[in-house]
Amino acid sequence: MRSFASDNNSGVHPQVMEALNQANKDHALGYGDDRWTEEAIHKLRETFTPDCEPLFVFNGTGSNVVALQLITRPYHSILCAETAHIYVDECGSPVKMTGCQIRPIATTDGKLTPELIRPYLHGFGDHHHSQPGAIYLSQCTEFGTVYMPNELKAITELAHQHGMRVHMDGARIANACALLRLSLKELTVDCGIDILSFGGTKNGLMMGECVIVFDPSLKAEARFVRKQSAQLASKMRYLSCQFTAYLADELWLKNALHANAMADQLYEALKELPGVRFTQKVESNQLFLTMPRPQIDYLLQSYFFYFWNEEADEIRLVTSFDTTPEDVEAFLSLLRA
Repeated sequence: MRSFASDNNSGVHPQVMEALNQANKDHALGYGDDRWTEEAIHKLRETFTPDCEPLFVFNGTGSNVVALQLITRPYHSILCAETAHIYVDECGSPVKMTGCQIRPIATTDGKLTPELIRPYLHGFGDHHHSQPGAIYLSQCTEFGTVYMPNELKAITELAHQHGMRVHMDGARIANACALLRLSLKELTVDCGIDILSFGGTKNGLMMGECVIVFDPSLKAEARFVRKQSAQLASKMRYLSCQFTAYLADELWLKNALHANAMADQLYEALKELPGVRFTQKVESNQLFLTMPRPQIDYLLQSYFFYFWNEEADEIRLVTSFDTTPEDVEAFLSLLRA
């Protein structure tokens, strides 16, 4: 089966699978006291900043709730775009785990701005109101759009002026780096991000994400919060070894560049077809578009993909590191038919 439903549907990159095979050859100490985890932590510190604290976790929701618990208290509110994953797609887990109120902010493209955030920065010091404590950003956004460094800096500066912290959900951060030709450090540490959910599952890993703590004041509690959140893996080497392979020789970037290129190829062909209208800029590996419902129904007989807004006949297509030009052409040929 081939699909354009999600990069979660893709397989595991062979280099990552080989890393897993190597980690599986002998016994090792559990809970991260192994050489694979030590090597992965070294590689992450080399990539981001030497004093960061990486915490390997099982999945994306787990990484988000660990990160948000670290930067909030239950009397805080968390500001995010109304399309944010923590607000729409995590079954209330962030609210349950943090106790915080989530304040969704309407956007046209999934991106927050200081102008959109400022109206929510009130009630500080008033014990009747939840205190604005954190801002959650997705890079790339749920619309596939990408924050520029100056946009990120403007938000982190505003947050820090009000004693707030900024969490970046980087489930697809590799695709943003691929678009902007910037390093992971340039889109996180250098932009003032306090804590990052560093994703890999959508870009060639089998499983696992990494919470990377940049704010030194958060480090002391980090391991306790991970354990209490049921995100501490006993056989951690199977999570951590993947990140070493992922970061070696910029595999993360090569995979993302390919996924983006396949999205561009799909976009260039689709935009020429009658009845197709794109609802968002194509900046990463996600495409949002409308087309006549009969064509959508016809495609769904052979391919699985998601509606974004079924009433408007808006669909989402996603390419991944293992999407091939042949996959794209087969999809287009069926649509042209």
